[in-house]
Amino acid sequence: MALPALATVDELAAWMQREPDELPKGAALVLDTASAIVRSEARQRFTRGTSTVALSPRDHVVNLPQRPVVSVELVRAGGRELRPDEYRLWRDELWLPAEYGSVVVTYSHGYADVPAPVRAIVLTLAGRVLTNPNDLRQESVGSVSVTYAAETIGASLAPIERDQLARYRPRAAVVQLGKGRPW
Repeated sequence: MALPALATVDELAAWMQREPDELPKGAALVLDTASAIVRSEARQRFTRGTSTVALSPRDHVVNLPQRPVVSVELVRAGGRELRPDEYRLWRDELWLPAEYGSVVVTYSHGYADVPAPVRAIVLTLAGRVLTNPNDLRQESVGSVSVTYAAETIGASLAPIERDQLARYRPRAAVVQLGKGRPW
């Protein structure tokens, strides 16, 4: 199932200070692509949804990857379904009463509205692609010369945009591997 774009064509037109009918027909495709790039960098969907994940707890805690966590529907551990009073949800962490090798969690997550910084990055990226669709570095006509910044070439994020999306990425856990394992 394809996820919806993180911004609308009308929002893109307003962002670019144009009328919606002035945008090229491919504007929706550009928004879909920009949204996919942002989701990939942030490792977040941002829109509301439900996921089922199998994770390994560390010190009785499971970090749920999609945020914010809205609710937990099902926790299966140790070959059985845990009752809601047998675990505790705190932000994006599920605290378990015992150590389990693997836990399967079905949970709802995502924002009611796409966060403004995320929407701004999607709109800025889409605007760059639509402004410079041929990926030109420089163009000249007569005495007029236009030079585009390196960030405007290709559908890619600028370093500052990557930095802004870093706060939405799931936290990484440090895992100590056992000694003498064959890997």
